[in-house]
Amino acid sequence: MSAVGRELGMTADRRVSPMSGLPPRQHARRIRRAAGWARKNLFSSPFNTALTITVVALIAYVGTGLFRWAVLDATVSGTSRAACVSDGACWTFIKTRLPLFFVGSYPSDQRWRVGVALGVLIGFAWPVLRERPVRHRGLWLALLLTACPVIVGSLLLGGVFGLEYVDTSRWGGLMLDVLISFVTVAGAIPLGIALALGRRSGLAVMRGLSIGFIELWRGVPLLTVLFMSAVIVPLLLPNGVSADRLLRAMIALILFNSAYMAEVIRGGLQGVPSGQEEAAASLGMRWWQLQALVVLPQAFRIALPGIVNTVVDLFKDVTLVTIIGLSDLLGVVHQALKDPAWLGLANEGYVFAAVVFFVCCFLMSAYSRRLEWRLNTHLRG
Repeated sequence: MSAVGRELGMTADRRVSPMSGLPPRQHARRIRRAAGWARKNLFSSPFNTALTITVVALIAYVGTGLFRWAVLDATVSGTSRAACVSDGACWTFIKTRLPLFFVGSYPSDQRWRVGVALGVLIGFAWPVLRERPVRHRGLWLALLLTACPVIVGSLLLGGVFGLEYVDTSRWGGLMLDVLISFVTVAGAIPLGIALALGRRSGLAVMRGLSIGFIELWRGVPLLTVLFMSAVIVPLLLPNGVSADRLLRAMIALILFNSAYMAEVIRGGLQGVPSGQEEAAASLGMRWWQLQALVVLPQAFRIALPGIVNTVVDLFKDVTLVTIIGLSDLLGVVHQALKDPAWLGLANEGYVFAAVVFFVCCFLMSAYSRRLEWRLNTHLRG
C-alpha cells in the first residue's frame, strides 16, 4: 500500500496547475511564501497595513489616469496636429519629430553615418563589456578609449575620405548626449586615476597640486564651467585662433568630472588593505606594476558603484549644454515645442525625454549591478 501511495503522490505532483504551469504542491508553496512575505513586509502592523493600502490606492488612481492619457485616449496616426482630436496624448508629434530627437538637424542624406558611427562604438565596446572571457580585453579597452573616438569623430564630422563636412552646430539630439558622455568618461577616468594617485602621493608638491585641482573644480558650479568654456575661453585665445564650441564644452566637462571621479577612485584605493601593497612590494614589483596589477583592480571593484553613479549623473547633466547653444535631446524637444504647428504639446515632449533618459540610465545601472555581482564572487562563498 505504501508503494501505491507513493506512486499516487508522485502522480499528483506531476499534475500541472492550469494557472501557473507548476505542480499543485509547488504552486501552493509559492503562494504560501508570497503570502508570508506580504504579511511580514506589507501588513506587519496596523500602521503598515494602512500605509500599504494608501500607497496602492494612490498608485492605482495615478496609474489609471496616466494609462488612459498615454494609451487608451492617445493618438499615434496622422502627420499633423489636426490628427490629435482626443484628450489623450498626441504621440503623432513624437512620431513625426523622431529623427530630429535622435540626431538633431544632421543632414537627412548623411544620417547613415550616425548609424555607422554607432556600429563602430558598439563594435569596440562589445569585447570590453561582454561577460564571457575575451582575449586581449585590455587592448580592446585601449582601442575603445583612443581609436574609437577618432573614427567616430571622423565619420560624424566628415571632411575626410570623401565624406561631406557637417559642422558640429548641426549635431544634436540623443546622439549628442551619448557622444559627449562617452568622450567625457573616456577622458575623466584616466585623469581621475592620476589625480587620485597624486593625492595619495608621498611627494608634497604632487599631493598639493592634485588637492588644489580637485577642490577647485568641485567648488565651481557646472553651469559656471560651461559658461566659461563658451564665453571666457574664446576671449583668452590669441587672435585668429578659435576652438569649436562642442570641443570646449567636452574639455570643460572632462576637467569638471575628473575631480569627482578622482574622489570616487580615491575611496576605492583606501578600501584596499595596505598588506596588499606590502606583499606586492616584497615580491619586487615596481610602483607602476603594483598599482596597475594589484591596487587599481581591487580599487575599481570597490569604487564601481560610485563610478557608475557619477556616469549616470554626467549623462543627465549633459542637458545643461543647451545654455551654450548646443542642442541635445532636451534642447531639441524645447525647439520642437516652439513650432507654431505643434504648440501646447509640452507634456508629450517632456514625457518622451524622461522615458528615454530613464531607459538609458536604467540600462547603465543594470549593467553595473551585473558587473558588481560578477566581481564580488568572493562574497558569495
